[in-house]
Amino acid sequence: MIKVYCYSKCTSCKKALKWLDDNGVSYTSLDIKEEHPDEKTLRELHAKSGLPLKRFFNTSGILYRELELSKKLPSMSEDEQFALLASDGMLVKRPLLVGDDFVLPGFKETELEEKLCTFMK
Repeated sequence: MIKVYCYSKCTSCKKALKWLDDNGVSYTSLDIKEEHPDEKTLRELHAKSGLPLKRFFNTSGILYRELELSKKLPSMSEDEQFALLASDGMLVKRPLLVGDDFVLPGFKETELEEKLCTFMK
């Protein structure tokens, strides 16, 4: 079963959920604003993903821009970045798709297809 952290007003989230539905993929949807991952979970998801930590930030979000994180992140420690991500789900890139052996921040159909082909075997 896949977990999908998403926000109901996010068009990328809607596209990802529609894609999962259209392809018969079972998932559990979690409201990223209300049920966002805590710091420990974010650390685990980051490690599992193999991606740079910056990919987990919602760089197009209002809060990201208000906090001027594009200027601040480069000088922040990894611990500070994890604490910041855990403080507000709206800072986390969405949708955040979590499978048994993959984590995908954001919706890119080709990446999702590739991961799910492996996941569904």
